[in-house]
Amino acid sequence: MTVVDEILLQQVAKACLAAGRVVAEVFSGFDHKDIALKGDNSPVTSADLRAHKILVDALSDLTNWPIISEEAAIPPHTERRSWQHYWLIDPLDGTQEFIDGGAEFTVNVALIEKGKPRMGVVYAPMLDLLYSGLHNFGAWKSHANRTHSISTRKLSPRVAAGLPIELVCSRRHGTAEIAPLVESLERALGLVVTKSVGSSLKFCLVAEGEADLYPRLAPTHEWDSAAAQSIVEAAGGAVVTKDFFALQYNRKESLLNDNFFVLGDIGYNWKALLSTS
Repeated sequence: MTVVDEILLQQVAKACLAAGRVVAEVFSGFDHKDIALKGDNSPVTSADLRAHKILVDALSDLTNWPIISEEAAIPPHTERRSWQHYWLIDPLDGTQEFIDGGAEFTVNVALIEKGKPRMGVVYAPMLDLLYSGLHNFGAWKSHANRTHSISTRKLSPRVAAGLPIELVCSRRHGTAEIAPLVESLERALGLVVTKSVGSSLKFCLVAEGEADLYPRLAPTHEWDSAAAQSIVEAAGGAVVTKDFFALQYNRKESLLNDNFFVLGDIGYNWKALLSTS
């Protein structure tokens, strides 16, 4: 890790902590009158907007790279297709979780370089969890003022020992779509245990070796995945499309992702297993 990379990652984490404090403040006294609907009928709160401002201000002070946020107008692809570096942020991933009183929402910042996520921070303020990752250098988890490195786990020893494969899925989206996949995995590998988790924390469970697979078979946007993908990849895992190409960014006008799989053990023959499910 270069000094520049280390300092930049620390500053991004600091910005996420500041945004998270504001989100937690709004959460502690949340009033449902604070909910508005965006043009796509998705909810937005003052927590989303205040966190957006904190992150945009902080990142603008750090670099002159462009910023794409869920809570701002998206430049046309004709403008952004030439960007070599830019920040991609989701100030509050899991807004519905936040509204419903759940704690599994996150602040997310990613640095995209030539269409690939290279640095990411995910912060869950109500859980006191901060995950970070830097391409080719590693991934880390911070909790209760302690930080340690994290890595994905190997699947083959678990299968050989008769341990279940652990699959993480969304609490709110795409549960029916993954049922055939779970059945296929059970036929091939034995017992499959599913965990329902909110927001980008699903990626982080794979990154820290607490789950083996996260199949996302329902719509997401690029800001939903970028920061956590950085962490998964830095921890030794992968995020791939159904064709097993790495999930990439800023390739088209729409910022909707293709469906994808988050893989812990990249040495396992997932392609043969998932391509037939």
